[in-house]
Amino acid sequence: MIDDLKPIFEKVCLGFDARLIEFDGEDDHIHLLVNYPPKIALSSLVNSLKGVSSRMIKKKYHSQIKSKLWGGCLWSPSYFAASCGGAPIAIIRQYIEQQRT
Repeated sequence: MIDDLKPIFEKVCLGFDARLIEFDGEDDHIHLLVNYPPKIALSSLVNSLKGVSSRMIKKKYHSQIKSKLWGGCLWSPSYFAASCGGAPIAIIRQYIEQQRT
């Protein structure tokens, strides 16, 4: 499923004039490094990323993931976002790459 998520996220980002820089995940969460324009509300971008990916993954893998959904939802209703404007991209990429896929 993680391999299916990356192109979904990339396509959603393009719709927001944003770019998915790095992506990886673990059993219970994912990490995205996204470069997006300041005119975009982060909550709108996250809602779209979660909504589109949820519909597409549930459509393809419904029988395999049915028992693991959050009350029928792929994602929890929350998210964590942090700005990394001053951090070197290489360091952030390294952190994301070290997540267990």
